[in-house]
Amino acid sequence: MLTTLAVLQALTIVTGVYAMTTELSLSALTSGSSPTEPTASPAEGTPTAPVVTAGPVLAQLPVKPGDGPLPTKGTLTKQLASALGDDALGDRVGVSVIDTVTGEQLYAAGADTALTPASTTKIITCSAALASLGPDTRFSTRVVQGATPGAVVLVGGGDPLLAGPSAKRDGYPAQAGLATLAARTAATLKSRGVQKITLSYDTTLFTGPAKAAGWKPNYIPDGEVAPVYALTMDVGRQDPRYRAPRVPNPPQYAADAFARLLARQGIKVAKTVRPAKAPAGAAELGRVDSAPLYALVEHTLTHSDNDMAEALMRHVAIKEGQQASFAGGAKAVADVMRRLGITQGVSLDDGSGLSIRNRISPNALAKAIALSGSAAHPGLHAIASGMPIAGFSGTLGNGRRFVGRDSKGQVGLVRAKTGTLNHVNTLAGLATTKDGRLVTYAFMADRVPINAEPVLDRLAAIVARS
Repeated sequence: MLTTLAVLQALTIVTGVYAMTTELSLSALTSGSSPTEPTASPAEGTPTAPVVTAGPVLAQLPVKPGDGPLPTKGTLTKQLASALGDDALGDRVGVSVIDTVTGEQLYAAGADTALTPASTTKIITCSAALASLGPDTRFSTRVVQGATPGAVVLVGGGDPLLAGPSAKRDGYPAQAGLATLAARTAATLKSRGVQKITLSYDTTLFTGPAKAAGWKPNYIPDGEVAPVYALTMDVGRQDPRYRAPRVPNPPQYAADAFARLLARQGIKVAKTVRPAKAPAGAAELGRVDSAPLYALVEHTLTHSDNDMAEALMRHVAIKEGQQASFAGGAKAVADVMRRLGITQGVSLDDGSGLSIRNRISPNALAKAIALSGSAAHPGLHAIASGMPIAGFSGTLGNGRRFVGRDSKGQVGLVRAKTGTLNHVNTLAGLATTKDGRLVTYAFMADRVPINAEPVLDRLAAIVARS
């Protein structure tokens, strides 16, 4: 026993001497806080032990991810030029391939020509939203006190993903719910002794026409998009399970549903529910918040959500001091993109890309995507993470893309946003080459005879293989 104690004492002395001579601290050994710093209590469900990551291992790699050697320009040019000769593309095509590390253009053909972008428009809209509003912004749907006692106003906050009473809220991102808002509002009213109210709704956050001039008449009946209002539930769908039909008056539809939800909570609501502007500075009776903007952007890009894209465009307009309309949103988005260094090649009529009047150049798209992977713009990372993955997710995971002999080998290696309108096929995204170089690209064709999607897949696969 004496021998053991002597050995332990010697080890203690040696450890103490080592700590003093090497300036080693106890906090460094334990990964804990300094004794002079307050220690925060761990959140519920958070492990108290430090999490070991693979950071030190990755730091030993000879090159950083995305910093591999550039692909051989001659080979890349030859292969892309050959694929671009396919008649399926039609006679007007634009291409831009950019190295994200240096910004060098690796391939260009009509790269500055402004073409019809279709849904790749969402890359520009979402980039502007993240840059202007910030990735953590949330949109609030509120209920406030009306102008008279017993009057209540439901105020639209421009969140088209607001879930109605029959929606399943088990997906990503987490949706704010109208039923939750009704429960919170009813609780506040009851605490004030109010059991009977009149209800109105306020949609004045957004202004201007509810439909873009460049939309085709069938878009709303076919379920492509709903009329754009600041108060909408279930992206304007009559039944959230089905793409169509869309309701002709989304605010009224949502307000009527809210009235029924309040009644279930024991609040008697007058039969007539009408539009009205909420009084300035009115007391808040309840609110629900959307998911953060970065999650909304990921959803918009992955699922090509037209309704969310149009809402984002209007929120950019509000932040940039423009009218929250199609025209104001288009100007605001272009202003933000100029601040990001994309000074030309962007002319919008809507935020979703449904409009045949939109024009974007391949260079503008490829540069916007390159910004999302830049360390200088961490707030734009959701553009990259929201891109559909070839063969797996979103509009590239439907079983129809990257299935050809010349593209299926790059399943899982290509991320890209698709765009499709009549006679328009576009694809813009990013890929890591076989040697580890991160590149972005945009392939656009707006005089397509029938369908050029397989050719666009082949072009993206060539970049990934390069």
